[in-house]
Amino acid sequence: MNRNLWLLALCQGLFLTNNVTFIAINGLVGLSLAPFGWMATLPVMGYVVGGALSTPLVAKTQARFGRRASFQIGLAVAAFSALLGAWAVMEHHFWALVAATVIAGYYSANGQLYRFAAAELALPAFREKAVSLVLAGGLIGAVAGPNLAARSRSLLEVPFAGAYIALAIVALAAMAMMALIQFPEVSAPKGPQNQGRSLGTIMRQPVFAVACISAALSYGVMNLLMAATPLAMQQCGLEFDDAALVLEWHVIGMFAPGFFTGHLIKRFGTLTIMGVGALLNLLCIAVALTGVELHQFVISLFLLGVGWNFLFTGSTTLSLGAYRPEEKDRAQAAINFCVFAVMALTSFASGALVTTQGWTLLNLGSLLPVLLTALALGWLAWNRSMQRASPS
Repeated sequence: MNRNLWLLALCQGLFLTNNVTFIAINGLVGLSLAPFGWMATLPVMGYVVGGALSTPLVAKTQARFGRRASFQIGLAVAAFSALLGAWAVMEHHFWALVAATVIAGYYSANGQLYRFAAAELALPAFREKAVSLVLAGGLIGAVAGPNLAARSRSLLEVPFAGAYIALAIVALAAMAMMALIQFPEVSAPKGPQNQGRSLGTIMRQPVFAVACISAALSYGVMNLLMAATPLAMQQCGLEFDDAALVLEWHVIGMFAPGFFTGHLIKRFGTLTIMGVGALLNLLCIAVALTGVELHQFVISLFLLGVGWNFLFTGSTTLSLGAYRPEEKDRAQAAINFCVFAVMALTSFASGALVTTQGWTLLNLGSLLPVLLTALALGWLAWNRSMQRASPS
């Protein structure tokens, strides 16, 4: 870890503070403002739809202005969207709240690139650990996000309006930290012959396809269950502070393993650790199906977080060997677009399913993407074994 990586880890923590606070409050605020109950998670969905729509623009901005300037633009957008969200809540304007979260998606599309930027700030032999440790900065969000949501809920007369204003302040603090990071200069390739392979060629590689599938589905399962948790707990008669506690342990599970996931990947291999992540997701669902007491929510969401960490860190590491430096912007944008597209679907599905079908059916439905992830990992492992067995 060097100074730049520490600062980037702090920015990752503030990025997750924004994400976790959004998850904690947007569904509940949406439920109070939405014309119909099934529309409650539309503000959550708006966040990831905005991220998906912003991904191509962010890729172009990164290529044109570089890492730091692009990240600063994202943070400025975060501050603006948070203030717009506060106004929407105070004016009881549901669609303005949805618009604010869509705009905030531009920040999310930038923040999703922090993990790739981490690999550029470390020596090649330590890329896995750099990615893992910067992701571990999300522990700040694990503690700050739920507590910020709980403590700022009644800061102003209108519930949760203060939380959005607090998020604007968080974005400004992150801008100050980002200004201190020195990212390596990446010279723009000149001439069409130096632009690298086409996106289609990159995505047809088995390793890239599995990395993309694993990143998208692991985030999708995590988002499906996490976004629905505050609503499910409210339906079960649990308090908002209980939901904040569950989300805190969930995000601890997401990012605490970052201190050793990189080491585990170096020791046991990327696919092995990703396979363990898929198994932990299955255990999460099994625990969730045993009941709806507070401890069952805590254990289930904690396992979900650790499983996500192993899968997402592994998929990021897996993808690093599938593209060349001149191809990074389009390759990383493709992965993030797939992640956001799946998250958009699961954000909407989580609210619709939990308010109409209940927590149990929601968990049963999440079995499908977990099993698809496991099948993709098994296929890549088999593909690699066949390549090793074939004569050179």
